[in-house]
Amino acid sequence: MTVTLYHNPRCSKSRETLKLLQERGITPTIVEYLKTPPNAAELDDILHKLGMEPRQLIRKNEAPYAELNLADAGLSRAALIDAMAAHPVLIERPIVLSNGKAAIGRPPDSVLAII
Repeated sequence: MTVTLYHNPRCSKSRETLKLLQERGITPTIVEYLKTPPNAAELDDILHKLGMEPRQLIRKNEAPYAELNLADAGLSRAALIDAMAAHPVLIERPIVLSNGKAAIGRPPDSVLAII
């Protein structure tokens, strides 16, 4: 089983999710998404696996959200995905991919449903 963790080591929920996986004998492929952000196509795929729209995955309290006027309801899905790809701090974390599915680790044990 391949498990990928989109991880921010400074985030407590991300660290807790990693620990939870490791305690279950899972060594995920770790993508530090702030250093290696997913591109727009990868984000689109993740959103489909999550069953979410971009606005549901965007962190609204981050500076680029206001700076880029992402609250504008007229912005397209593609524009929101492009903003997250260009400014990965906007992406909610952590995200776990496994078995063709995805889950957000908030709370961390929510990822157990897909592994």
